[in-house]
Amino acid sequence: MKMGISMEFDAAHHLPMHEGRCSRIHGHTYRVEVVLQGDPGEDGMIIDFFMLKKILGRVIDELDHNDLNTVLQNPTAEMIASHIQRKLREELELSGVSGIASLISVRLWEGRDKWVMVDG
Repeated sequence: MKMGISMEFDAAHHLPMHEGRCSRIHGHTYRVEVVLQGDPGEDGMIIDFFMLKKILGRVIDELDHNDLNTVLQNPTAEMIASHIQRKLREELELSGVSGIASLISVRLWEGRDKWVMVDG
């Protein structure tokens, strides 16, 4: 069975390897969608949504209202999504969730109509 949550954060960045307008500092509202897969336990849940939201919140906290160029050298949507995936895997492991559920995907929306997705 699959389950998911989404959360938003706001951040600024510029793309130093890009020659267009995005080479100048600008900001976005990002939405992160996370999908996990697992079997419901005796309580009928794979994992409590509240717990998953706290875990993802710890990952997003580093990025929210920040200049993403201080976190990543070239913060394209692809690199941001990969960064979130790596950090989320670490947090799921530390929280003991990785033994209960598998991370299926991380989708990052940059604004309302553009997204990238990283599998598992």
